[in-house]
Amino acid sequence: MGVEYVSRVPRPPLDGLIDDLYYLGGAPPYARLMLPPMPAALLIVNLGAPFRIRAGTEIETAEYADGCVVTMPTRGLEFGYPLWTRSVGVHVKPWGLAPFLPMPATELCDRPVTLEQVWGRPAIAELQDRPATAPTVFAINPAGPIDWGELASGAGYFDQAHFSHDLRAFTGLTPTRYVEVRRRFLREHPGHVLDGWPLPAD
Repeated sequence: MGVEYVSRVPRPPLDGLIDDLYYLGGAPPYARLMLPPMPAALLIVNLGAPFRIRAGTEIETAEYADGCVVTMPTRGLEFGYPLWTRSVGVHVKPWGLAPFLPMPATELCDRPVTLEQVWGRPAIAELQDRPATAPTVFAINPAGPIDWGELASGAGYFDQAHFSHDLRAFTGLTPTRYVEVRRRFLREHPGHVLDGWPLPAD
């Protein structure tokens, strides 16, 4: 199994602060990735096994379970990925994170920190729970009838075909197959809280 990478440019006004949002999931083709210095910020919400980062001249790597934030690195960062990874990230324009930080953005330059260190544990728990509870395409109720056209429109798509295309690109499943997998999962795991997706196809 390979790695899946899906990137989207946000709508205005966020496009003035953010270059793109992305989803990364699967088995990376590399164990380590060197991120060069760049005039931008990076925010990663980790949804899988912890990854490790070695910043600048540090000898040891540090583990990041919930994700990380770093602003405008002037030195390279080394990312160490687990055998299987899953995360949602944001490539932010220079100083684009400043309005969302409780401290000056300059304090995070060349200093990766966990999300909990920036916003606290309650905020991070809420952020990680949103994909399972948000009233959008993430909250499809497989037990009832689904109006795919209405769902696509509510998610901001021009038509159902584009929604279906992106759902397949993100999950590897057609809308019909996605619902079948969800229904089977609920039958086999009654009462389970679905806190992660895409769900396995088999």
